[in-house]
Amino acid sequence: MTAVVRAKTKRAGARKEAFAAAGFLAPSYALLAVFVLVPLVAAFVVSLQQTDGFGAGEFVGAANYARLVEDPLFRRALINTLLFTALVTPLSMLFGLIAAVLLNSALPARPLWRSLVILPMAVSGVATGLIGILVFDQNSGVLNNLIGFLGLPAIDWQSSPGPAFASIVIATVWWRTGLNMLIYLAGLQGLGPDLYEAARLDGANAFQRFRNVTVPLLGPTSFFLLVLNVIYSFQVFDLVFVLTGGGPGGATSVLVTYAYETGFVTRDQGYAASIGMVLFLFALTFAAAQWRASRTKDLVE
Repeated sequence: MTAVVRAKTKRAGARKEAFAAAGFLAPSYALLAVFVLVPLVAAFVVSLQQTDGFGAGEFVGAANYARLVEDPLFRRALINTLLFTALVTPLSMLFGLIAAVLLNSALPARPLWRSLVILPMAVSGVATGLIGILVFDQNSGVLNNLIGFLGLPAIDWQSSPGPAFASIVIATVWWRTGLNMLIYLAGLQGLGPDLYEAARLDGANAFQRFRNVTVPLLGPTSFFLLVLNVIYSFQVFDLVFVLTGGGPGGATSVLVTYAYETGFVTRDQGYAASIGMVLFLFALTFAAAQWRASRTKDLVE
């Protein structure tokens, strides 16, 4: 009899804990539904319509998605987005890791250097684009003035496709290095000194300790930053819009800027919504694949 009472009391306590947990999670789930799930469903519904955003749209099914396959501007924006992601993600993570390792050591004026690296995080994408204009303007920019002072020919940062794309990559890497450094620094400060001391006693030099101790131990941090940087790169808009506007001739157009132009300039909002859904699927697929790969690796280890 006592065992039965104890079991009922335990079940009642478990139900109370479940209700309490649901009460704490309910506000977060409500916000997630209102600001993420509802807009996502609405965007999918709009992507199945032919509409300019005013009045009721005409249902066209998958016609907008079929247009994507034959649209050369979409293909170019997709290629630019993939190339931008492939360049910015490893560069910003590499510079962030190097900065974190250096600033985790006993450097003079270490707090000052940390603040300088983190400072771009406090600047919005629009402000970063305006700073980029001051630096990369091909007529009066700081960089071309410096190049001219050195006796070298000026670079057409706005009118040539390659330099225009490079200016976006450079500005974005500068903008994101601080975030990567901050997260890597937190990961480094969570590592104990025992493994480094053991590696040092085994004769490992600084580079070997970095390659064989630091990099493997920062694997979970690198995975988190990889997913974060890829998603951010697929969603880049404000910096590209301010710095180049997608030009010249669409050379720096990415998926979000193309969706913006389609939805708010040509007012083809159904087609723009389909571009947004494809962008969402790309980001979701990548995050799921990376999560599965990381989970499989953890199970094997």
